[in-house]
Amino acid sequence: MPLKRHPRLAACLPTVLMMALVMALATPTAAETSPQVVDALFDTVTEKAESLAGRSHEAGTDALPEALRGLDYDTYRQIRFRPEAALWGDEGLFSVQLFHTGFLFESPVHLHTVEDGHVTSLDFDPARFRYDDAAADLSEQDLSGAGHAGFRLHFPLNHAGYHDEFAVFLGASYFRLVGRGQGYGLSARGLAIDTALPGGEEFPDFREFWLVRPAPNATRMTVLALLDSPSLSGAYRFDIVPGRDIQVEVTARLFARRDIERLGVAPLTSMFAFGDTTLRAEDDHRPAVHDSDGLMAHTGRGEWIWRPLTNPRSLRVSSLLDRDPAGFGLAQRARDFDRYLDLEARYDLRPSQWVEPLEPWGAGRVQLVEIPSPDETHDNIVAYWVGDAPLRAGENRELRYRTHTFGAEPAGLTPARVIRTRQGWGGVPGDPNPPTRSRRHFMVDFAGGELEGLASDQPVEAELSANRGEIHHLQARPLPDGHGWRASFRLDPEGQQSTDLRLQLSLRGVVISETWNHVWYPDEQR
Repeated sequence: MPLKRHPRLAACLPTVLMMALVMALATPTAAETSPQVVDALFDTVTEKAESLAGRSHEAGTDALPEALRGLDYDTYRQIRFRPEAALWGDEGLFSVQLFHTGFLFESPVHLHTVEDGHVTSLDFDPARFRYDDAAADLSEQDLSGAGHAGFRLHFPLNHAGYHDEFAVFLGASYFRLVGRGQGYGLSARGLAIDTALPGGEEFPDFREFWLVRPAPNATRMTVLALLDSPSLSGAYRFDIVPGRDIQVEVTARLFARRDIERLGVAPLTSMFAFGDTTLRAEDDHRPAVHDSDGLMAHTGRGEWIWRPLTNPRSLRVSSLLDRDPAGFGLAQRARDFDRYLDLEARYDLRPSQWVEPLEPWGAGRVQLVEIPSPDETHDNIVAYWVGDAPLRAGENRELRYRTHTFGAEPAGLTPARVIRTRQGWGGVPGDPNPPTRSRRHFMVDFAGGELEGLASDQPVEAELSANRGEIHHLQARPLPDGHGWRASFRLDPEGQQSTDLRLQLSLRGVVISETWNHVWYPDEQR
């Protein structure tokens, strides 16, 4: 939605903050910044973003010291922040640790702390870091002006006496969240611009951050950020609440320099190397390798959709058309160690993440991009919202949404859910007249919801639609030991054209499952 016009604020941050302090309705506790001051500061960052958008884009020009240029991965990982140097340390529930520049992070970001209503620039200090092993020589070099690459937030998530890392802001507009008992996996981003378009993707950068110090016993922290890219600039506000799952309320105020062809809102980036949907055999002891195994969407009409992820042979871009979506996300549903057998990566602990609009987003689509990847070292999955209303040069827009981590399912999911997608050749062993190799046999297993404890003699039916091709042998049968139901069918594709499949389970005419949605590309079996 367009921005509401904010009162013109003075350019001097200290003056704005002092005015806001005078106007505050209550006196904050020591080291606490009042909500009025935070609001005023966010308005000032907004003014800064608007002013920036009125000028030509300039790439980051801060040059790194010579000693930090060209660092390789092994050297960079030996630069470690000293935990005892954490901002705010043991003086409250939150603390902050910093990332060094170097390796992939050659453009420093400007960090500020906001404490007791005062903004202070956070200058680089090499004494906050250890330079071990391969990086030992750096401790003898002049690192003046090295700056910081980003930061991470800590909070006692798992044990009262230890500050666990739960959020990282590092690189471009990426930020990663991890809840209680989870390990890092997928990432969120501030924006995705022109993803998967022929002209190439544009990656906006968070150039500047303001870390608002919470009160000692506060369980919420606010981070403000200034984003910039060739196409736009923006002011961001992150209100972060750590817990079993990490919850972040995001407000983004965007100002366009030029027309944007594809504005991806609330993007999530993940990895899918191989798993249930993979046709070709993998020379790997692990049965599955992925950070997420499906795209979830809760439409404005109340329908729940599950689209299993793939690692395609060629770039795939697909969309779920919607109006005023209730939410979408990338999920790691398979959470048993036996599903992956990986003691190091522990893919069973990777978080899922959900995006929930806090105001109507209008007409548009949840877009899924699947990129061919040779292995697990590449993020090859992106999901985001694209509104039908374009963002033109000179226009502005405000977006508000909540994003949070979860395990297998977000709260409130009631229909039976897809737990497994398998497919293979649709022939019968020993058949003297076998069908063509293009015939596919799909098996989709559902569990939970109305299927929980449902007797095997209940008239559960599979309902399937396909935009092309021929469907055979559609049926629904209970799985052994009451562990759900299986819908299966065979598909004869129409030449080399893709087939969009939608499958649900119903009981006496009432849909009781989410919608399994999968696009089959015949060239995948070659």
